[in-house]
Amino acid sequence: MKVTFHGHSVVEIVTDKAKIIIDPFISGNGQCKLDANEVTCDVILLTHGHNDHVGDTVDIAKRNDALVVAPFELATYLEFKGVNAHPMAIGGGHEFEFGHVKLTQAFHGSSYTEEENQQIIYTGMPSGILFSVEGKTIYHAGDTGLFSDMKLLSDKSIDLALLPIGDNFTMGPEDAAIAAKWINADVTVPIHYNTFPLIEQDGQAFVDNLEGEGKVLQSGESIEL
Repeated sequence: MKVTFHGHSVVEIVTDKAKIIIDPFISGNGQCKLDANEVTCDVILLTHGHNDHVGDTVDIAKRNDALVVAPFELATYLEFKGVNAHPMAIGGGHEFEFGHVKLTQAFHGSSYTEEENQQIIYTGMPSGILFSVEGKTIYHAGDTGLFSDMKLLSDKSIDLALLPIGDNFTMGPEDAAIAAKWINADVTVPIHYNTFPLIEQDGQAFVDNLEGEGKVLQSGESIEL
């Protein structure tokens, strides 16, 4: 399968079965080279409800008749917007036609801000995602701080771990390096950094300091699993 990073936390996965996009924050994402109006996909996976992760989900999902998989409250909110959504909760897994999805813990917030009426909509617990298909497993940590239960993920034989390193809102590089050691994925890729001044980090320095293998993906770059 082909995994492409599109800046911030936007990750595209293309398999023999489907095209999947995680957290499609495209419009307003200065790192992303995609045009939200031209994005195609079969499935959208969401880690939590913050605007910089939900992004263009509603428009993309409606235009492509794509399934959105998200934590329960977020899925319900999106259903109110006319989206075909499948609700899940932390610790739960489900076998879809496109692969297996399991939600993991993430220590963060989760709400959608409707700026036009200055409302903050609660969207449930934030999560990470374990996605397995074609004999490979990808862990997208979502937005999270370091937590010791990450050690349990080492039993999942993760091929690719996508970890936030931006600091301030999530793990910084030092904590993310500890997470990478605990998770022990074949390859670790940093995400959620350099989108805004507040989360500027040196991705290569993070990778260089890892005990295991790491790789910096520039926006639009891919890795084959």
